[in-house]
Amino acid sequence: MKQPTIQEARKWASSFLQTHNREERVADLMLCYLLDATMSGLFMDAHEKLETKTYETFVEWIESHAATGKPLEHFTNTATFYERDFYVDENVLIPRPETEELVQYLLGKLSGTETVVDVGTGSGIIAISLKKELPDLRVLATDLSHEALQIARRNAMTHDADIEFLQGSFLEPVIEAGHNIDVVVSNPPYIAQSDRDSLSDTVIFDPEMALFAENNGLYAYEQIIAQAKRLEPKQLAFEIGYQQGEAVSKLIQQAFSASSPEIIQDINKKDRIVFAAC
Repeated sequence: MKQPTIQEARKWASSFLQTHNREERVADLMLCYLLDATMSGLFMDAHEKLETKTYETFVEWIESHAATGKPLEHFTNTATFYERDFYVDENVLIPRPETEELVQYLLGKLSGTETVVDVGTGSGIIAISLKKELPDLRVLATDLSHEALQIARRNAMTHDADIEFLQGSFLEPVIEAGHNIDVVVSNPPYIAQSDRDSLSDTVIFDPEMALFAENNGLYAYEQIIAQAKRLEPKQLAFEIGYQQGEAVSKLIQQAFSASSPEIIQDINKKDRIVFAAC
């Protein structure tokens, strides 16, 4: 195989991805990862030749992404969230920018000494980010998936974050352990099964249990809120689907009559967070 320059590889990949209706910028992100380079580095070293093995891997990744939509993060096993890198694979949801907004919003509501539980922690991004930003928090995290908790523990160790992990359904392990909780935060599965066919093909690489929920996507909220009532938290914070704000707010009001849930929009002006002081 001929050794192309970085510029030649970028040009080929851009054209190839465009032909397959994929985002061209993925090629640059892959090259940056493979070369441990920045975007400016790709421009500065445009005429440097790629090593054969690196180029072969690059071609393999580009062709696979074009054919299947496999996300960049599943090639690199790395996702950036709140300016930190986390290990991810097919057992956990790839972090979305909207969830960074949930973390940022909640940080503005915390004094820094509360006990917080992240329900359905997945790769641990919410729990770990909160703990790193506010080190005096006590942070617990739950997940039903053993594999997800292994990944979350790995990420917590990487970032030296002291998190208490519990396996079980939603808040059940927290209730069983008798913990007192101040804040419940969650980005639960909230996509309705009926919306499955309208999603992009890249979604098939995320675990179904992290995406889809029964009852028009509201099942997880119903369970978490009902269980939270037994814990009497002071605050609830949820990421939501953009059409679920009113429904989730109503669930909270039914369980916590003194609460006044707020619906917060994301950067794209879509309803994305429901927050309630209970």
